[in-house]
Amino acid sequence: MKYESQRVAYWFFATCMLLFVLQIVYGFIMGFAHAGFDGLHNVIPFHAARATHTNLLVMWLLAGFMGSAYYIIPDECNRELMWPKLAYVQLIALVVVGVTAIIGFHFNWWEGRKFLEIPRPLDYLVVVDVLLFIANIGMTIWKAAHRSTTAMVLFFGLLMAALLYLPGMIPTDNQTVDSYWRWWVVHLWVEGVWELIMGAILAYLLIKLTGIDREVLEKWLYVIVGFTFLSGILGTGHHYYFIGTPRYWLIVGGVFSALEPVAFLGMAIWAISTARKGGRQHPNRVALSWTVGCAVMSFVGAGFLGFAHTLPGVNLYTHGTLVTAMHGHMAFWGAYAMIVLAMIVYAMPQLTGRKLYDKPRAVFAFWTSNIGMIAMTLAFGVAGVSQVVLERRVGMDFLAVQHEIEVHFWGLILAASLFSLGIIAFIWDFMRYGLPVGELSGGAKPSADAEAPPPDQVLEPAE
Repeated sequence: MKYESQRVAYWFFATCMLLFVLQIVYGFIMGFAHAGFDGLHNVIPFHAARATHTNLLVMWLLAGFMGSAYYIIPDECNRELMWPKLAYVQLIALVVVGVTAIIGFHFNWWEGRKFLEIPRPLDYLVVVDVLLFIANIGMTIWKAAHRSTTAMVLFFGLLMAALLYLPGMIPTDNQTVDSYWRWWVVHLWVEGVWELIMGAILAYLLIKLTGIDREVLEKWLYVIVGFTFLSGILGTGHHYYFIGTPRYWLIVGGVFSALEPVAFLGMAIWAISTARKGGRQHPNRVALSWTVGCAVMSFVGAGFLGFAHTLPGVNLYTHGTLVTAMHGHMAFWGAYAMIVLAMIVYAMPQLTGRKLYDKPRAVFAFWTSNIGMIAMTLAFGVAGVSQVVLERRVGMDFLAVQHEIEVHFWGLILAASLFSLGIIAFIWDFMRYGLPVGELSGGAKPSADAEAPPPDQVLEPAE
């Protein structure tokens, strides 16, 4: 850790862990409800559990992106964060708004729009909160003597994420128009600007963990992220197939959705080749595993599984089914959750001065969570294909089909339990690191891109 203000990142990461746990809890509530055991329905109806589960996902990922930015930007700009105290105020405001929204879901206070359920008054508070965050990191970059490509890609990704939240606030009483604008937020976040954020964090971690020349790596960052961003923008068309929009979206959505796996494949090859060519063996091998794993799993989840059901002829049958959940779980895990967890694994030893990445528990957390997620994806896939055949080919009633596929959710629950074991191990390691009390490694002095604290200078935690 080079700068005192980087400690802010710890509290965003801690918020991540808490919200992630809550998201998993609500995931289990939904899983048991799908399996036929909805005993909490009178307290937590399924629609409230679903809204809470998906919005917690967005909240903890945003907290992770913000924490990553607060750690990366001072390091990349070789200066302290512009307003460290504002970062703490902004975190508290984010938590208050998020908690208020989640409590509101349980009392039917929401907009009722899929993925954008947060009530309109809270929307404005979210915008203010994100603008404070953008101002903080933006002024830090503006005042810097040097602005790296990685820092600029990260900043513009976060800035565009803030701006693209606004279309979802456009008032309309037309269902088709509302869905049109809603996908500007949902799709252009997860398959557009969030990919800029992912690419920037990925580049930062690869520079730090492999020692690869920054200039070479950042050129590839431009190419890969640019292609991913372009295909993702026009790929929005695969959400417009059957909602009342013009038919040309079938062509636009189909063609550019087919190109998205190419971009993710390029990102995976880029990450793997960079890791293999790295000139030195960084001691934090688990952080490198999470980093490279992010690129690989995002190709599988966001690229391959996305392509598998976004062609118009296939999507005609699969949209709105559990096939979408299959794609969504692996895509969010691979592209965004894993990059946040990779950043946490890399940053915590720097923030606290302790190394726990060489413990068997850290390796267990990586492999168990990933194997569990793969198993969950398979369970969703089997349930989704069964749903498509029974409901949209055979013509069975929706509720009758839900009863028929209940058995598949026991497999999902078992897979989710394995996944949760890995996350519990990860969070246990996070807590074992303790508070950010590590010494600064040079104050405001620049350091080499790939420098890491020598293993013999990093403290073990007291037992």
